[in-house]
Amino acid sequence: MSATSNSETPLRTTFNIRLNGKTVPIATVGQAYQFLTTLSSVEWMEYRSLHNEAVDLLERAAANAMLTVQATNAVRALFVSAKLL
Repeated sequence: MSATSNSETPLRTTFNIRLNGKTVPIATVGQAYQFLTTLSSVEWMEYRSLHNEAVDLLERAAANAMLTVQATNAVRALFVSAKLL
């Protein structure tokens, strides 16, 4: 696993996503990164630019916790566009 997917740096908020009838909390950079990279790229195709931006910012936030606000905002924008929130 990459350093990003193991990152325990907290996001600025916890996202509670309903997935297959269960609520999945996403509270850390690593959890968000795993969620966004585990799903097929075809599933994110409609939101490709937002997805790429969120993944990039999560990778950067894993290395520099000062970027968690930007990463959280990018993840939020993606989830809102994809109607996951």
